[in-house]
Amino acid sequence: MALPRMRFEALLRPFEELREQGMIQHEIQTNATLITSGWCDLFARYGIGVGVSVDGPAVANINRRDWIGRPAFDRVMRGIGHLRDAGIEFTAICVVSPETIENTDSIADFFETLGCDSVGFNIEEREGDNGDRPQVTYDTARAFWARLIQRRRNGSHLRVRDIDRLFRYLGMVRAGRKATWAASKYDPIPTIAHNGDTVILSPELSGVSAPEYGNFVIGNVLREPLPVMLGRAHKVRYVQEFTTALNMCREGCPLFSFCLGAQAGNRYFECGTFAVAETNYCRNTRQALVMALADVAQEGDESDRIRQT
Repeated sequence: MALPRMRFEALLRPFEELREQGMIQHEIQTNATLITSGWCDLFARYGIGVGVSVDGPAVANINRRDWIGRPAFDRVMRGIGHLRDAGIEFTAICVVSPETIENTDSIADFFETLGCDSVGFNIEEREGDNGDRPQVTYDTARAFWARLIQRRRNGSHLRVRDIDRLFRYLGMVRAGRKATWAASKYDPIPTIAHNGDTVILSPELSGVSAPEYGNFVIGNVLREPLPVMLGRAHKVRYVQEFTTALNMCREGCPLFSFCLGAQAGNRYFECGTFAVAETNYCRNTRQALVMALADVAQEGDESDRIRQT
């Protein structure tokens, strides 16, 4: 969105026939600081899905600043106001840090009133330049997810991406469709840089210097078509390592049927290789979530027993 709006629209036009045929969907993830009513008109005209990055109330966004160090929160909320005024639905992504993760209720209250269609909670990860920060502990993550599930059980209408995904899996299992979930294709997530260099598996790998992996570049779209690159991707070293890791997860993790292997980038940024199974991301985002649901279910059973005595 740093591009002039007319230039952005010019880049969209070549894809319009495909969009009208339902073959592609445009989406944008933004901090909303540059959204105006004009941008909202463009979003509506091209059916662009909008996701907003905001970490909760103002105090939780202390690290979201512009390039000259000014707090961005007021401009984020102004941009969200433009979306709401234009009737444009949007989702939210919230990074939950070690400093904010124990403030579950205040964060959830914020998103309850924000007007977003749903929110995804990304527990702060070790990736890219964010390699020296303290990690959220498993127990803290488990308590965070448990509180969100409790709120939902108590009538909260806030849609949480991560909880929705778990409930969707459990619903398919109950309906005898577990095999359908397990057959889901792994999205290679091709990510194309400004110069055409293309990486796959994790957008966070784009621009990362890793000579041992060829900087994760599998080719360049200015020189060859994307399908050609994807067709030989199974021969790329980091893809082979990730495939090995998925097989390790499949063979050794009781939660694999739900998780399906989590993310590639977290393996590299946490361990320096893709050929590992369990990561801190896996523990905090997948394992802690499942166990939190078990905790809440057990609390409910105990409450029922107490009422019956």
